Amino acid sequence: MNYPVPSLTKNDKKANIVIWSVSLVVFVAVVILHELKIDIDLGFDVHVFAQVNALINGTVAVLLLLGLLLVKIKKYMLHKKVMNLAIILSVLFLLSYIAHHLLADSTTYGGEGAVKTMYYVVLISHILLAGLSLPFILFTNYRASIAEFSAHKRLAKIVYPIWLYVAITGVVVYLMIEPYYV
Repeated sequence: MNYPVPSLTKNDKKANIVIWSVSLVVFVAVVILHELKIDIDLGFDVHVFAQVNALINGTVAVLLLLGLLLVKIKKYMLHKKVMNLAIILSVLFLLSYIAHHLLADSTTYGGEGAVKTMYYVVLISHILLAGLSLPFILFTNYRASIAEFSAHKRLAKIVYPIWLYVAITGVVVYLMIEPYYV
């Protein structure tokens, strides 16, 4: 098998501290920054950040599907690269998400009836799972990075479908709210 060699030295105590700290900082930053608004004119429609977010989410979804295919055909080194790219894009998503919410007024969904209910079900599940999944995505990556592939695989079986759902629903939420941007 062409398993990747460990890219990190195992240190579960340090990993736990780093992963939970990063997850907490991201959560607190998103909550706090979501409540702030910077009123400056950048000379362009700041909803472009929402478009970028949807593009990144869609790309991450494709990368996650590609990553699954690669692991199924035992292309582990390529799988690792694809999954690391998905994580890097997720960091870029976070920066763009924060920029959008700092610079744009909050947008209310304008649909009605069952479609409005569906929008809020998708939105709320997306937000909750996105917030809760971060530390587990990082733990899954850490297990692969220290070459604990059986632990990585056990975590990935749970984390992967949640991450894929979050990536796909991010695009769905954008497509549903985009007509109501002002």
